[in-house]
Amino acid sequence: MYKLLIIDDEPLVLAGIRAMIRWEELHIEICGAASNGSQGWDIMQTEKPDIILTDIKMPVMSGLELLKKTRDHYHDNTYPVFILLTSYEDFHMAKEAISYHAAEYLVKLELNADTLKQCMAKVVKSLDGRQRPTDSEPADMSLKELQSLKDKFFIRLLHNLYDSEQQFETLRHDLNIPFDFPFCQCCYFEMNNADGDSMDIEQQVALYTASYQLIQEIVSKYAPAYYVNLDRKHGVIIFLLGDMPSGSPDLMQILKQTGHSLYNYYKTRFKCGIGTRVRAALSLSDSYQAARISFSNIVESCDTVLICDTCVINSKSHNVFNISIFREDLNKAFSEYDSTLLTNVLMQIIRLLEENPDHYVQTLDAACNVLFLSISLLPDGDEVVSSLFAEYRDGYRSIYRMNTTEQVTQWMRHFCAQMGRYFDEQKRHHRHHVVENVKKYIESHLSDKLSLNDVAAIYGISPNYLSSLFRKYNDCGFSEYITECKIAQAKRMMNAGNCKIYEIADMLGFESAFYFSKVFKKSEGISPSEYMNKI
Repeated sequence: MYKLLIIDDEPLVLAGIRAMIRWEELHIEICGAASNGSQGWDIMQTEKPDIILTDIKMPVMSGLELLKKTRDHYHDNTYPVFILLTSYEDFHMAKEAISYHAAEYLVKLELNADTLKQCMAKVVKSLDGRQRPTDSEPADMSLKELQSLKDKFFIRLLHNLYDSEQQFETLRHDLNIPFDFPFCQCCYFEMNNADGDSMDIEQQVALYTASYQLIQEIVSKYAPAYYVNLDRKHGVIIFLLGDMPSGSPDLMQILKQTGHSLYNYYKTRFKCGIGTRVRAALSLSDSYQAARISFSNIVESCDTVLICDTCVINSKSHNVFNISIFREDLNKAFSEYDSTLLTNVLMQIIRLLEENPDHYVQTLDAACNVLFLSISLLPDGDEVVSSLFAEYRDGYRSIYRMNTTEQVTQWMRHFCAQMGRYFDEQKRHHRHHVVENVKKYIESHLSDKLSLNDVAAIYGISPNYLSSLFRKYNDCGFSEYITECKIAQAKRMMNAGNCKIYEIADMLGFESAFYFSKVFKKSEGISPSEYMNKI
């Protein structure tokens, strides 16, 4: 996959380009978006994009200035490929850009899916001609895999599914997800477009994807936040806030502005509930629950943004189903594709709900939580869950048309049966896939002191399960594989001749040069110094 960075000062253009084509079909992953060249330069330093699609004329730093800076900074053929977006009146600037070896330019008014796809296909073909990393180099985790892990991280956080603070901190640190602000606050939102129901699936996906991306573009201008996509129409914004009150943005105003912009651009209506502020990240599930309670109190005649307060929480808390009481079993069922365990958990939930037929709102909330968990925790979750409801009008979104507790629980029984069959079909493939992903992770983290517990936590599975999988689907055990990879990397470094033995030991996470030498000799039959003398 090649990395693409998009830079434009118009949020609508950014969102439109993201949703215009299926990037994965061109082997391209969008690694970031920026509103000017200066922000783009900062992202370039961390993401190392292969392709940069940028507006030629922007405030702070233009695309042309960024192109010049990049040419001055890179002194070989490793600099990114630039594609410039321009208008007719700025065509003279495009000519100058070409003199700085921009690969292509596109006129904004003529930009459509076909022209963008043709341009990108041409660029990818040119990149394919560049020298690729050799097979001996460690393989990094793909952006798609990394994003999947981050999505699961937030879903578990919102539903209070972490077993301990240590598990949470291990994942947070490894996925590089900082929570450096004193307070956090959740906003649960829904998007609705009157024309969406008449569109085909691909058009709906494009519409709501563009709407979701516009929400991110607007909110990010006013406050730092994380974003969690629950399903096609629903999501969560996790605001990161400073000390109260001076360091706090006006969330109400930000969300109202977001709603106005969404409607102006796409005719998409935006409803959201704001939860309570919490001090610790592990308390975000409280804020999320409060946001859902706020949302459940919104009626069509009211304002589309409602702030939760203590009275609302105390009087309406029975409307929100606390799924975290099934934490351990749900984690195990989804991480191990255990259909029997999943069926047992879901049937417990269904029986609890059927015992209280008057609690329709709570029943609907429970069903939606199961739906959001499934979509977020499964690879390609939206497509998977859609396939389970292929014979339903509106697919899995038919849940939003259910008007009684009985209808909702019937929907859940269908979901339970179909998901159980899917788990049985996927179990063997999943086991092998987990091992392959863990191997990739190990190969890209050879400088770390890797432990079975920490790596198992990254993938949301038990250490015992990972250990047994590794031995079953690999020629050696977990610890042995780490040793093999580290020794192979040490030999490559010795062959390069640029490092001393103690430096290699330190860079590969060994506790000392002595221990490294001991492990190396056990593996290769000779000491590191003897190996280097033979080179």
